[in-house]
Amino acid sequence: MSEQSSWHAFYGTAFWQRRRQLQLREHPLCKFCLERGVITKATVADHVQPHKGDWNKFCLGELQSLCTDCHNSSKRYVELRGYRMDIGDDGWPLDPNHPANRHR
Repeated sequence: MSEQSSWHAFYGTAFWQRRRQLQLREHPLCKFCLERGVITKATVADHVQPHKGDWNKFCLGELQSLCTDCHNSSKRYVELRGYRMDIGDDGWPLDPNHPANRHR
């Protein structure tokens, strides 16, 4: 059994379904899209910091609302690299953690 499959069942709990529903009701728009000035309906209640199977982090960790595209691409990139690739109107990356912004 893989590490991920051992905690995949967390997402099927009634607790998670209620927490997810509350998050999306209170924050119905994708956070990442909004930061780019785009209005997109959120469909994913995402843990800001990955819980990696820790039940307490899963239950108590901060959530953000994302659309499926941002969750599966932008968020994944952040988890792998540590920063987002969104570019502002001035041509500079928006994420302060992006290497290009470390010397600004």
